[in-house]
Order: sequence, then C-alpha cells, then structure tokens
Amino acid sequence: MSEYERWEGRYGVPEYLFGTKPNYFLASCKPLLPAAGKALAVADGEGRNGTWLAEQGLDVLSIDFSPAAQQKALALAKKRGVTIAFERADVHAWRYPEAAFDVVAEIFTQFSSPAERSRKWAGMRKTLKPGGLMIIQGYTPKQLQYGTGGPSQIENLYTHAMLEEAFRSFRNMKIVEEELEMHEGTAHGGMSAVINFTAWK
Repeated sequence: MSEYERWEGRYGVPEYLFGTKPNYFLASCKPLLPAAGKALAVADGEGRNGTWLAEQGLDVLSIDFSPAAQQKALALAKKRGVTIAFERADVHAWRYPEAAFDVVAEIFTQFSSPAERSRKWAGMRKTLKPGGLMIIQGYTPKQLQYGTGGPSQIENLYTHAMLEEAFRSFRNMKIVEEELEMHEGTAHGGMSAVINFTAWK
C-alpha cells in the first residue's frame, strides 16, 4: 500500500483523526505570530492547524496530498467561519514559491524519509520570507518507546541536532524537547516524546 492510499484510508472516515482543535504547540506560538500576513500549513491534513492560523487573521494556504483530508479541512474552515486556500500537493515535490510566506508551520509530518525531509525542509526554507517565522513540531526517537503516534522508522523522527543543522542560518532559534500526555483526536493519545522548534529567517 502506498503512503497516499494509507492516508486516504485513514482520513476517509467521518470523525477527525487528529481532532478539530489546533495542535497545542502551534497554539502556544500565538504571541509570536504577525498581526497579518501569509501562512503556509505544510501537510495540513484535515485542517485543524490551517483553520486556527486563519482564525488568527492570517491568509492561509493549506497543502496536503489527500483529497479526503482536504474535504474535511474545507468543511472545518466553513464551520469556523474562515476562508483558507487549498492546494493538493505532495509536500516533497511541491514547487515552493520563493519568499512567499510570513509563517510556515509543519506539525507532525513524519511520513517523510530522510531524503524527502531534506527536500521538504529546503522548500520550507526557500518559501519563508526574510524575517518570517518557522514553526515545527515532531516526535523524537524516544517516541518509539511510547508508540502513541507517529512512524515506526527511527530515521523519520526529529532530533535537536537535525533541526539545528537544517535551519542553521536562522536566528533566535528555540528547540525544546518534552515528554507529556497528548490527546489530539484518536491518532495521538498518551505519553509522547516531542520536539518543538521556532526560529526566524
């Protein structure tokens, strides 16, 4: 089964796999967001994070490769009374426009292999405007001990050194690892080992 088929199957159910509330770390970044501007939600799935960014007054583009997920994302945005632009795209192959966004958010997109991650992060760096904010959250290798979400391949998980190297040209970098009880829909539930990243280009 391809990744596309796997995710279409996971998203092709009535309930929201990861819930409809924004990711808690993304929501905690609210004081860092600009008052206005353009935001890119990378692999935004069912739209909980893109919708929240739009609720903060940002002009949001939500990209994902799953039609089933994007149908639910559109419904969620309408329910919340916000407008989001959607583009169906493979986040590893999308042509990231240069210096186009004030905020780029990537929350738990760890289906990427190391080679795919390299391409994705290069695109994310390219498309963020100078002075723009990068927000990333992912699981660390310790998550394999908990098994409460995320991939089973250790090479897909994020480390402090990996993020530091990928975004070494950025400023005011903040990287925090934490272990906490997380409950986001039915897919993320229980003790989790995560890494949180913010930095400005």
